[in-house]
Amino acid sequence: MLSFATLTLFAGACLALTATPGPDMLLIASRSVSQGRAAGFASLAGIQVGTYCHALAAAFGLSQLFLAVPMAYNVVRFAGAGYLLYLAWKTFRAEATVLSPSSSMNRYPAARIFRQGLFTNLLNPKMALFVLALFPQFVRPDAGSVAGQILVLATVLNLIGLCVNGAVILTASKLSQRVTAGRRKPSRLPQYLLGSVFAGLACRLALANRR
Repeated sequence: MLSFATLTLFAGACLALTATPGPDMLLIASRSVSQGRAAGFASLAGIQVGTYCHALAAAFGLSQLFLAVPMAYNVVRFAGAGYLLYLAWKTFRAEATVLSPSSSMNRYPAARIFRQGLFTNLLNPKMALFVLALFPQFVRPDAGSVAGQILVLATVLNLIGLCVNGAVILTASKLSQRVTAGRRKPSRLPQYLLGSVFAGLACRLALANRR
């Protein structure tokens, strides 16, 4: 069992990392602005399930494959970039909608948004390396099951992520509602915003290295 001091130190590290704007926060915020808070939370849920998957991979040593076999890292990286480009293309081709989060929710089911968040996270090998680099620093082999400790750490990371990104979701959706209040004219702005985010994340992933 991990000590309270270890969990507190890990929580502090997670808070510092989670509060720093990054790709996940950008994706969640753009979902919330273009489609409302429900879409933002659905995307966040997918990302957090992906975090558990990466944690399990680290627990069973699968994430070390990316360190031992560079080709495996590149295959997953480019697959992720290709998936994000596909999402960008599908988003840009979507029909114009009324620029209002509540009106567009029916066009993007929560299950679909959840899957996109999940696959975006799973196909990001840098997330696997992040888990592999951070978690072992707080695991104590003499404190019980290593896999159990890693899952506890993943839960702490996700809880802090829920608090930080939850605030981002609520703020982004609230601002969107104020900006779009009274507008009922179809607009492609939501598609352009979300599609640009997907394309930007694809370029970032494709050009990234393992550092």
